Amino acid sequence: MDTCEAGAAGSTRVRLRGLALYFRFTGNDELASLASELREERIAATRKSFPLKDFRGVDPDDLTRLEAVGIRNADQMLAAGRTPADREALARRAGITPQAILEYVKLADLSRIGGLKTVRARLYYDGGFDTLDKIAAADPEEMRATLVAFVERTGFDGIAPLPKEAASTVASAHTLPRIVEYE
Repeated sequence: MDTCEAGAAGSTRVRLRGLALYFRFTGNDELASLASELREERIAATRKSFPLKDFRGVDPDDLTRLEAVGIRNADQMLAAGRTPADREALARRAGITPQAILEYVKLADLSRIGGLKTVRARLYYDGGFDTLDKIAAADPEEMRATLVAFVERTGFDGIAPLPKEAASTVASAHTLPRIVEYE
């Protein structure tokens, strides 16, 4: 058995993170990238997909219809709704409006960013930052100011991101692969 794998649960991920940081510090970006990729593969293998029912503001009737066609979580929604044609077909199959399907796909796509789950995904969506491209194109300070103003104007039951969180969200949106076609 691999020495790295023989330790406690999660220790491989911790060691790979340490290796990635070390290689980045020494300027070996290729090995840093490889260690990060290996770590992400291990994390992805054990990560549970985010349940659609946990997003704020989803229609319970829509969720029942989606469950009837086998869609219960964000990963399943992204797989079934990658393209406009896929979303149209899913809307017909589930008996849900195409607009609702698009909303759920966008929420699922946003949930791939760390920290954007239940309330935050809804905040970004409702605040006008409903795709990774819109977030990636935003200046973190301006995006935060927009979301603060949105919360104050609408009485949204949640808080806008802190400056560091906004910057991290924009950075994550830059690095995530685009898996959904919106047009």
